[in-house]
Amino acid sequence: MSADLGLSVLIPAHNEAGEIGACLAAVFASDPLPDGVQGEVLVLANGCTDATAELARSTTPPAGWDISVLEITEGGKLNALNQGDAQAQGKVLVYLDADVRVSPSLLPQIYGVLSQEGAGYASGQPQVLGGASAFSRAYGRLWQRLPFVVHGVPGFGLFAMNRQGRARWNTWPQIIADDTYARLMFTTNERHKVAAPYEWPLVQGFRNLVRVRRRQNDGVREIEQLYPDLLENEDKFAPRKSAVLRLFLTDPVGFLTYALVTLAVKSPLFRSKTRWTRGR
Repeated sequence: MSADLGLSVLIPAHNEAGEIGACLAAVFASDPLPDGVQGEVLVLANGCTDATAELARSTTPPAGWDISVLEITEGGKLNALNQGDAQAQGKVLVYLDADVRVSPSLLPQIYGVLSQEGAGYASGQPQVLGGASAFSRAYGRLWQRLPFVVHGVPGFGLFAMNRQGRARWNTWPQIIADDTYARLMFTTNERHKVAAPYEWPLVQGFRNLVRVRRRQNDGVREIEQLYPDLLENEDKFAPRKSAVLRLFLTDPVGFLTYALVTLAVKSPLFRSKTRWTRGR
């Protein structure tokens, strides 16, 4: 494939044998990229002890796409991203979690907005999936209506940037919130939310939601301490009292579910002993 490749999709994957097939199928079912634009997928199989790499390697990409599998002995998402960046050839870089499913029009829309002049960052419209847990479904309904999600470009599970934007820092630092770090490298005017959706799964149940929310908060605090200058690019979406009341009146169950998790995050209970928490 030519060195002037248009789009690179980087998928860090640690023991994702149960997810990688569907993730790749969604990527390869994307609408065609613009004429003459090629795409590549790099599966960054880091520290895997399952069949993630073998399943990815056995996947046949459609015309206009290529796939490479990097088997990385050491686990860790940030190390995987650094090695993936060193291999990626695309002018637009998409960072995609293995449990996320893109809609057919998402990648072409991201390429379109990021192929313009100037540094840029983009994501799509997250559709939150609560899975089998009624608690997670209620939480997700409310979360999806928060001002930060509706009006911002959060990039949970999927974010992208062009080469001009990626040049703003060297290697990925060993931090918790890589998505927040990347987003805050761009001003609000440089961040773009395209219309196409993607499916992002929530963890299952109250305890796991609390643990993940606490980890997210820890990640934000870490960035505040290590990279305070980046906070100038943070969105300000403090909801008005009328908006909070409307959220409660239109979805009291979702509101109370979200509030319960928010309160529990401040409790010493449910603390995770690891930097990464997964509940699916």
